Amino acid sequence: MSEPDTRTWSFLPRPGSAGYYVLLACIATFVLGPLGGVTAAYMNFSIGFFIGGNVLAGILGSLVTLGYGPEGKHGANYMQSMAASVAGMSAMGVLVQAMVWLGMPPPPAWQLVAYFLCIGMFGVGVGMLYTPILVDQLKLTYPSGLAVANILRALTDRRVLRKSVGKLGGGIGGGIGVSFLVEKLPTIAATGFSAAMFGGGMIVGARVSTGQIFFGAYGLHITPWLREHGYLGPNDPFRKIGFIFALGTILGAAVVDLALLARDAIAKIRAARTEEQTGPKTPVGRLFLWVAVWGTALAVIASQMMHVPIGWVFFAIAMSFVFVLINGISQGITDQNPISSAFVVTVLVMGNFGLRDPLVGLLGGSILLVSCTLGVDMQQDRSTGARLGSDRRIQFRFQMLGVVMGAFLAVIMTRVFLEAYPILKLNSFAHPELRHTAEGARWQSAMTFKFVGVLDTLGSDNAKTLSVMYLGLGVGFVIQVIRKLLAASARYQAWRVASDRNKTIDFVLDAIVIASPYASSFGGFVEFTSCLWFGLGGIAASVASFLEGRRKIHLSGSPGEGEALPEDMSSTSLVGGGLIAGESLFALVMGILGLIASGALAKIFGG
Repeated sequence: MSEPDTRTWSFLPRPGSAGYYVLLACIATFVLGPLGGVTAAYMNFSIGFFIGGNVLAGILGSLVTLGYGPEGKHGANYMQSMAASVAGMSAMGVLVQAMVWLGMPPPPAWQLVAYFLCIGMFGVGVGMLYTPILVDQLKLTYPSGLAVANILRALTDRRVLRKSVGKLGGGIGGGIGVSFLVEKLPTIAATGFSAAMFGGGMIVGARVSTGQIFFGAYGLHITPWLREHGYLGPNDPFRKIGFIFALGTILGAAVVDLALLARDAIAKIRAARTEEQTGPKTPVGRLFLWVAVWGTALAVIASQMMHVPIGWVFFAIAMSFVFVLINGISQGITDQNPISSAFVVTVLVMGNFGLRDPLVGLLGGSILLVSCTLGVDMQQDRSTGARLGSDRRIQFRFQMLGVVMGAFLAVIMTRVFLEAYPILKLNSFAHPELRHTAEGARWQSAMTFKFVGVLDTLGSDNAKTLSVMYLGLGVGFVIQVIRKLLAASARYQAWRVASDRNKTIDFVLDAIVIASPYASSFGGFVEFTSCLWFGLGGIAASVASFLEGRRKIHLSGSPGEGEALPEDMSSTSLVGGGLIAGESLFALVMGILGLIASGALAKIFGG
């Protein structure tokens, strides 16, 4: 059955035609995918986490499909799905960086591409395999998927689209301009300011970012004591032990959340049994075949090309089935995909089972990291497609295309960044003094830092390190229990909004005293200056949002009137995302220009 012709611009190819899908694929392949890929790769190298770019891709994709009217939301959805897959794969270049830090010469580029491709295809298959449970039966919320669906609906309004593009474009221009000033003015660079850090804080807001400032500040305060008692070397920064405590707090919080998620999942399963299932059915038989084929290919490449013992490969594959389900439930209910926790837990379990080779741990853990990234993103995009009524088979094909492109970009982007900025090759975990310069402060590489730090515990006596992790686990567990009890207390919920004083106390409790371990832990992964700018970005965004809300009340006479945009499309969120994209594009262009001038670019792609 052909799709209805909803074109308002006659020169566009007819919806559902071959030309239509070629147009979408070309835009996603040559514009949205690379933009999301370079942004995600840069964020992981510079900060240590990444944003998939669904909102950015959805807005820019809607420019292309605007001529199809309201039904253009499906085409924009297909393109943002692919761009998210490209971004997720491109961010995995930190695994190559970790190899370099550990002293392992990276395998040939084609082998890395094949390895990433197999993990990605296996991961999306496992993620899709759980779709009938998580999306169709349990009907998990997937807050980010809901937000993207709302955004794509809203962007059929030309006025909304024009404003969104303007704010996003302004942020990108600001990110490029500020990055230029940081590059040219040493006084600004000395402050450790980063447009990406500040922009990341603007996206999450003060309730998330403020706790990181206090975590980092407390770390600075106790650093002398930690050095005196042997937890740190004479010149080691706090984050060399702080990241272990931070990981422990995340794991402690995860224990609480997983217990609650299991309870909620059981309740939803029971409720789903009594409901008649409607909507598209997932071809489970074909998916089993898909997973089996790509799982076999992954096992062969991992064991034969990457030289990972086959037993550890099968163990990592088995753990992927567990964590793609667990992380998928977590993403669906809490909007958190704890990919780092999946990696860390797997490596620690492998260590308890006798693994002593950090390189094997890295390659085995990478199966978890990529699978959870792509598999959970697959589930979230299924939820978006279900809300929009998009064809999930077509969406799956676009995501496959994204995995293929992302596997190449992950290797290409990594090689360009590592060659353009040699400091990214230096192991800052083993040599923390490297981060005392302005350039070092710019490249935190927090994800690589914690991976290499955990892998460093294999094969050595790290009783003090593990004691710190267990302490963090206990603290994270207690904090999360308190937060859940307060969230479930109707009395407290009524009290916290009863007056401005109560609201202030609630903010201090929520953002600082018992801050979410998922949020405050960032203060243990990066240097204090980075925490500070990230936190200030969140504070600035929250203040701006508050003032904007007051202005609307003043003009309209009632709160919230005229506010019809999803939170992801707020002014601060769009500008913050633009700052990140602007800085990443600036860094990539400057790096490429430097490589061209030195002749190194030809060497990268020639050899």
